[in-house]
Amino acid sequence: MRHNLFNPSCFLHCCPTLLLPNTERTYHDPLHGAIALNSGDPTEALLIQLIDTPAFQRLRRVRQLGPASLTFHGAEGSRFTHSLGVMAVARRAFDRLAKAYPQLQIHRPIVLCAALLHDIGHGPFSHTSEEVFGSNHEHWTRRILRESGPIRRLLDRFHPELIDQIEQVYLKKYPVPLVWQLVSSQLDCDRLDYLMRDSYFTGTSYGRIDLDRILMALRYDPVTQQLVVAQKGMAAIEHYLIVRYFMYAQIYNHPKNIAATWVLQQIFSRAQTQLQTGTITADETVTAWMGATAMKCPSPNISQATMGCLSIICSAGNTAPIAF
Repeated sequence: MRHNLFNPSCFLHCCPTLLLPNTERTYHDPLHGAIALNSGDPTEALLIQLIDTPAFQRLRRVRQLGPASLTFHGAEGSRFTHSLGVMAVARRAFDRLAKAYPQLQIHRPIVLCAALLHDIGHGPFSHTSEEVFGSNHEHWTRRILRESGPIRRLLDRFHPELIDQIEQVYLKKYPVPLVWQLVSSQLDCDRLDYLMRDSYFTGTSYGRIDLDRILMALRYDPVTQQLVVAQKGMAAIEHYLIVRYFMYAQIYNHPKNIAATWVLQQIFSRAQTQLQTGTITADETVTAWMGATAMKCPSPNISQATMGCLSIICSAGNTAPIAF
């Protein structure tokens, strides 16, 4: 029997072994290339499921740099892409250390989940919303892990103590310092990714760090259980610190970004007053955010008015328009 290989049905009939089940999820990142997650690995299967939750997908609509696109028109990256990037960098760093110190392997799910979910509590316009509304994204992150049903069920199903362990990482109380230092320290995977990513999307060159050299220089001290740096990597670390300085001076604290944040503060302050007097109306999402402000409540124990906002923050992206 002759088969026409240009006919799809004939091709599949002749080559059935090519139809292998797809066990990988791949995200093509402009900085890190292909970020592949293997569903055959229990930890990476959990990461795939966490990414698919509504709370994490919401981050697609939260801008990494807030209103900075008014100054740098390419600065439209999202917290979603940044969170994936942090997880990818953390995986590279941790897996390299665990290869030399296999006893670290039991901490892998904690490191990767904490890295992936570290920004899930960010509100509209990221850090700008913290200035406008007086909220705290780290506080919201911890609440979402515990109170968002899909995320809580996934974490509890993987291990009953996983949420507590991730929270210890965020609070820098995890018993093995290396674990939280990879996620939240002066030299962590969060900073490594956002410096590179923010520089890339703003079209500037200030954030170009030598990521490979830095990761190769990271070491684990089994005595103190701390993250340490090899002497040969000090030049790359010093360059990283200089890069941080220039990114804050030239990008994050750019006068136009500061001005845009101030304008947003004035808009919401005026809108809150007019909403209270009934001069304007707003939809459920904006009304919740207005009530959450208490304007600029400094305490991480958010005011009672925010208690009803959890379901909103899990589903909302940037704020909806106010109807005048």
